[in-house]
Amino acid sequence: MAKTTNKPKKPAAKSSKQHTNTTKKPDKADIERERLSSLINSMADGVIAIDSDGKVVITNGAALDILDSNVSISGKSIYRILHLVDQSRQKVDLRKVIKNIKGTHSTRDWLIQYSDGSEVNLYLSIAQVRLGYGKDTEHMHGYVLLLRDITREKSLEEERDEFISVVSHELRTPIAISEGNISNAVFLFKRSGINDPVVENALEQAHEQITFLSGMMNDLATLSRAERGKLNVEVEAINAHELVNQLVSTYQNDAKDKGIELKCELDPHLELLHSSKLYVKEVLQNFITNSIKYTEKGSVTIGAKSRENGVEFFVRDTGIGIGKSDREKVFDKFFRSEDYRTRQNSGTGLGLYVTMKLAKLLHAEIDLESQLNHGSTFTVYVPNLEPAGAPDKTA
Repeated sequence: MAKTTNKPKKPAAKSSKQHTNTTKKPDKADIERERLSSLINSMADGVIAIDSDGKVVITNGAALDILDSNVSISGKSIYRILHLVDQSRQKVDLRKVIKNIKGTHSTRDWLIQYSDGSEVNLYLSIAQVRLGYGKDTEHMHGYVLLLRDITREKSLEEERDEFISVVSHELRTPIAISEGNISNAVFLFKRSGINDPVVENALEQAHEQITFLSGMMNDLATLSRAERGKLNVEVEAINAHELVNQLVSTYQNDAKDKGIELKCELDPHLELLHSSKLYVKEVLQNFITNSIKYTEKGSVTIGAKSRENGVEFFVRDTGIGIGKSDREKVFDKFFRSEDYRTRQNSGTGLGLYVTMKLAKLLHAEIDLESQLNHGSTFTVYVPNLEPAGAPDKTA
């Protein structure tokens, strides 16, 4: 019988494949992408990122809820899935809006419509996305849309506006009667020849306050109608030259009482403007009264010049001016500057807000240039509007 020997076995050679880690470590880009995705999905507001062609690149769950979609919309055109209308239920051309954006655009005046005919009020903010800094390295890389359902907020606002409308309407008559009686009392007192400074001062203060209250009621009534969409634009032919001269004549005494000069600058080639004379006049009146109120010396100039398909009006003053931080908020509702010179004059902070509302109805563009202690210039470009029922020239 053959003798067997148990030779020790050589250890098997280690295979390099057996010990190679097959799990790829996430690189920095993957980690950042995952972090960004988690951050966006944790937001309560809807977020949609699109490229320069309008195709969806990134979205979150909140956006899908607002769009009423349970499938991914990545790669789809935002213009096919986001159907917007304005307060008059006219379709919003989102492509045109995005094309004309310079920086950021936001609005609370649009609604999103669904296939079943239902709709919700929407807050929408659109911001450009740029890569790099500086004029040579900065490149457009798409847009980010922020969406929020504000239907409940709008409902509460409508209830508030209804209340304001009722109150302002009910107070208008007693205020008008009070204003008339006080005016008569001031007139009769001055004719009586009685020399009593205390009574005279009391009557003048009463008349000043009732006039302020009357103006506030008018502002509230106009504001309420504007925010409820109750203002109708009746287009008519406007002689801009004649309108400006009328305004100069109307406010000449107010300027004279303050010791300032009221000037007029008119383009001799002004043509007829087709818009709402009532609202154009009200916009300009708000600018003029503001300029006179906040100008202690110098002048206020009212002017107009021709511009393509419309007229550009301006009101320029040598008043106290508006600081940079206030310029960004001057058209906000109830905003009043903290400048002590502004606080010396009574006001509600509604005048310029109502002006902006009226300007939007007219499709007008307002521009403000101002420097503290060096005056302000309010410019409003009013385009020609087609009369209601006029045929569409683009058809």
